[in-house]
Amino acid sequence: MGNPNQRQHPRAPMKCRIRITHESFGEVFAHTRDLSDGGVYVKHPQLTELQLGMIVSGQVQDLPIPAPVLQMEVMRVDGEGVGLRFIQDE
Repeated sequence: MGNPNQRQHPRAPMKCRIRITHESFGEVFAHTRDLSDGGVYVKHPQLTELQLGMIVSGQVQDLPIPAPVLQMEVMRVDGEGVGLRFIQDE
């Protein structure tokens, strides 16, 4: 048996500005805390109102060219923000 805490995608600390949009609050500009191939953790007090399974849109800011807008599913909510899983286009 493997380590139950082992993740499918290792996380790397990465801080960048990201815009998260959802119909319940419009848009917020927040900061990522860490990133993996499978998802991202975003810190922002307003995001703690989201529910598991909700779908939000996210776009990394401050790049030389506009970043793609990604669909992400809320996988974890805690007191600081949310863990989001990238939804792969099938």
